[in-house]
Amino acid sequence: MSTCTSPSDQPYVLCQRDHALILATQGGLPLVSDPWDDLGRKLDMSADEVLARFRRMQEHGIVRRVAAVPDHYRLGYRFNGMTVWDVADDQISELGRVIGNLPFVSHCYRRPRHLPWWRYNLFAMVHGTSRDEVEHKAGHIEAVLGEACRARTILYSSAILKKTGLRFREQKAVS
Repeated sequence: MSTCTSPSDQPYVLCQRDHALILATQGGLPLVSDPWDDLGRKLDMSADEVLARFRRMQEHGIVRRVAAVPDHYRLGYRFNGMTVWDVADDQISELGRVIGNLPFVSHCYRRPRHLPWWRYNLFAMVHGTSRDEVEHKAGHIEAVLGEACRARTILYSSAILKKTGLRFREQKAVS
């Protein structure tokens, strides 16, 4: 088994095995009961090695996360609202973690304000089967934020954007 490692004081360099793993998964994980084993068999690695490589790449910031990316429209969630909040700066870190852990928030993050044009600094995406459902979920977030929330609005999606992760182009052999 070949390995590629990088001492912690050195930048991480992808080896051929890491590169092959990224190429094999950039279109998504195999839809089988054990995708790690399936990938390992295809790449001549054990399932443990596949997982270890993903973890190592994640620790070094090469891969941010491995997660399911559902197609909300196909699941019936046709109303997608990015809720944006003007939250007190001294409370945003703590409250952002709370909001990000709500079961109906798909992603949550802090962004800088751009005063006087944009006052919002906390973003939380919610999906619903109706506009009322999204509004209800936003009301729940507002209740959690309490007095730390000074203003809010909801930006509804008007188009479906294609979501993709890290991509490599396969290099052709030079003759």
